[in-house]
Amino acid sequence: MVPVTPTIWLASAGFVATAISFGPARMGFGLFLPTFREAFDLSTTQAGFIASLGFLAFLAALPMTAWLGTRVGQRVPVVLGAGSAALGFALVAGAQGSTGLAAGIALAGASAGFCWAPFNDAAERVVSPAARPSALSAIATGTTVGVGATGALYLGVTVGAFDWRLVWGMFAALGLAGAIVAMRGVPGGRVAERARTTDTRGFLRRDVAPLYGAALCFGISNAVYLAFAADHVVASGGLDGLPDEGAAAMIFLSYGICGLAGLTTGRLEAWIGLVALLGVIFAAFTGSLVLLALWPGGWGAVLASAGLHGAAVMMISAILSFWSLRLFPGRGSLGFTAALIGVAVGSVAGPAVMGVLADATSLRGALLATAAAPLLATIGFATRVSRRL
Repeated sequence: MVPVTPTIWLASAGFVATAISFGPARMGFGLFLPTFREAFDLSTTQAGFIASLGFLAFLAALPMTAWLGTRVGQRVPVVLGAGSAALGFALVAGAQGSTGLAAGIALAGASAGFCWAPFNDAAERVVSPAARPSALSAIATGTTVGVGATGALYLGVTVGAFDWRLVWGMFAALGLAGAIVAMRGVPGGRVAERARTTDTRGFLRRDVAPLYGAALCFGISNAVYLAFAADHVVASGGLDGLPDEGAAAMIFLSYGICGLAGLTTGRLEAWIGLVALLGVIFAAFTGSLVLLALWPGGWGAVLASAGLHGAAVMMISAILSFWSLRLFPGRGSLGFTAALIGVAVGSVAGPAVMGVLADATSLRGALLATAAAPLLATIGFATRVSRRL
């Protein structure tokens, strides 16, 4: 029998935590929005406000997580995040109006800010340097299972197999399970003294600019995709043979299944190098946005678009984790938090700007305009590779 090592426990706890916090907690509202509109008679303005609350709660939780990590270690914020997700899910399941729905979405959204960054410092404590990229890739890729499972359950809702309140009650039970696993898998106690410095001067070095740029571009690309992908497909006539809500579920299913490619991130980085892999990832973001913009009614194009996007998201998520650990040794969680703030800023700004552009032109125009950001990143990283050849 293979012994369950601290590395396996940590990777398992992280996989579950990210599956919950970046699956139903972060993406569930957008996926279930058609159902929520009907159940709570939501206007577009109300829906946008509630979605923004989830992103803002995520952003607010990030500095709190960094503060907790320097004082009580990594276990507390992860357990707090899982508990926040469970409570938020329960509030949504029992909501009788838009106020209760908004409160639940905000609490659930905060879990993403609590549940991920602490694993960088935790990995530095219990995982060998050689095994860290693979362990952190496994943790980041938990998201893909969460997204895929959420998409599958919503598909069941659209065909009448499940009641949506039951599904959100199931999410709440999973949140509690995540808290229990975190209690066992995440090391307790304070971090090492060298990791507890709050000096921020090192976070403004020139060599960390590519990390922040990649994080910002990731946030913009992913948030715009999640906000507008389903709407663009539905507005273009949907997918043949499926109700409109079913098209959204298929996008998230493909996104989640193909995101399992994130498990290979550590090995791919060792094979072709970090800069080249970043170029490939941002090329995938570009392709996913262009495919969706130009061919929103084709099954092949839509599934390929969602698959490319899901794979790119999981890989860049893993890279931001171990890249920040390398740039900020001993302060991995603080460095990762700085990168995640870049992701959050892009997530808030991207949909707002592109929403205005979509109203002025079209969703197709907004998606193509968004594709310019990862295209520029692709060119930038490709240029760096060519200079080394």
